[in-house]
Amino acid sequence: MADKHDPTNITNPEHGENHIVTPFQYVLVFATLLVGTALTVIAAYFDMGALNPVIALGIASFKAVIVILFFMHVAFQSRLIKMTVAAGFFTFFVLILMTMSDYISRAWGRW
Repeated sequence: MADKHDPTNITNPEHGENHIVTPFQYVLVFATLLVGTALTVIAAYFDMGALNPVIALGIASFKAVIVILFFMHVAFQSRLIKMTVAAGFFTFFVLILMTMSDYISRAWGRW
């Protein structure tokens, strides 16, 4: 069985072809992350009340998705790996949602 070649790579999909990312794609990702950082700095100068942490977490989550998809090459992996990463993000979202609901309920009526 070790000598048998699996051209469709059904047996071991994690051993598929490597995807080559061009330097131009890395430059685009870098520019996107710089724009995200600039948006974070600009958003810090505006007082948006209760939306400040929501906007900051939204920008940070977008930048994290960009890093995970392209620097960690998840965008070019199998559906199993993509689903695992999505489950991690779902768990993160649930934890943030629970934290924010606790934070809002403790200050209920004071804002």
